[in-house]
Amino acid sequence: MKTVKLEEIVRQKDPELKQVVEQLARGEVREAIQNLDQQGRVHEIQGRDERIAAIAKEYAKSPENTLVISPDNRSRIEINERIHSELQRSGLVSNEEHRIKTLVPRQDLTGADRTWAERYEVGDVLRYSRASKETGIGKGAYAEVKSIDAPKNRLTVELQDGTQRTYDPRRQQGVSVFREEMRSFSVGDRIQFTAPANDLRIANRELGAIKAIDGGGRLNLKMDSGRSFELDPNKHPHLDHGYAMTSHSSQGQTADRVLIHADTELGAKDLLNSRMAYVSVSHGRYDAQIYTNNAQTLGQELSRDVSHSPAIQQEPVAHNIEPQATHTNQISQGFGLGL
Repeated sequence: MKTVKLEEIVRQKDPELKQVVEQLARGEVREAIQNLDQQGRVHEIQGRDERIAAIAKEYAKSPENTLVISPDNRSRIEINERIHSELQRSGLVSNEEHRIKTLVPRQDLTGADRTWAERYEVGDVLRYSRASKETGIGKGAYAEVKSIDAPKNRLTVELQDGTQRTYDPRRQQGVSVFREEMRSFSVGDRIQFTAPANDLRIANRELGAIKAIDGGGRLNLKMDSGRSFELDPNKHPHLDHGYAMTSHSSQGQTADRVLIHADTELGAKDLLNSRMAYVSVSHGRYDAQIYTNNAQTLGQELSRDVSHSPAIQQEPVAHNIEPQATHTNQISQGFGLGL
């Protein structure tokens, strides 16, 4: 059988950056980080707040086709909020904010955790991707956790129509767990979808910008794909700012410039690894800048190998293929869940 093997890196247009990506692809992480440092692309700022502020200011200097990558969700949210504020100060985003209820995935729950009632919290919002005759819950339904009986392993949830169901979570498959969080959005903000919107033909992590917000809180969006449409955030609550993404969520994205947050004191050490280094740096066509608290140990921290982890299956080369086809109004109706 005739086969084709991808061996040449084509995304990077800057020769020095391409050399770094080639080193990362070969597993030469420490050498690659040293190379970036010699190119003036590694910035050591020890204070967390000062470091995040520096990333926001750098983003605001040239926001067009710039992407920020941070390994964990906590820092990603902080960076998004700081960039939002910095762009408001720069006059690139409207100062008129609209508070919107969004659904944020509970990252602390594994698939096994979702089978045990005690791992849930009252107020969790559940989305069901599979129907169940036993529980009477349909595919695509949303529900809110109302009570938990840990000894009997039973959850009581309230569906959108106000009816309640009590069931053993081991008997209900395809459950995604979210919590409510308020986000402030303004005209001019970058946004990302944090779950697919099949009725709108929108994929998970698809990016766009807010062009207008009407009196009812509907968002006029223009996606990076070129499509424009109106969105009711009460029906599509899976939204977030689109300035910063985690390295996992950013897979498939490409930007002219990428700003990378790498905190070597991050509690979840496994998020700083050779894969994160490769995926993050290789997203930039022309530039990649790393902001860290410790430039001296950065190469060592990013050299951590996670290739044997069962959650990591793809080879790095898959991420370097150029894609083919990127006054306050309070919105408080919830998601039809009576929230």
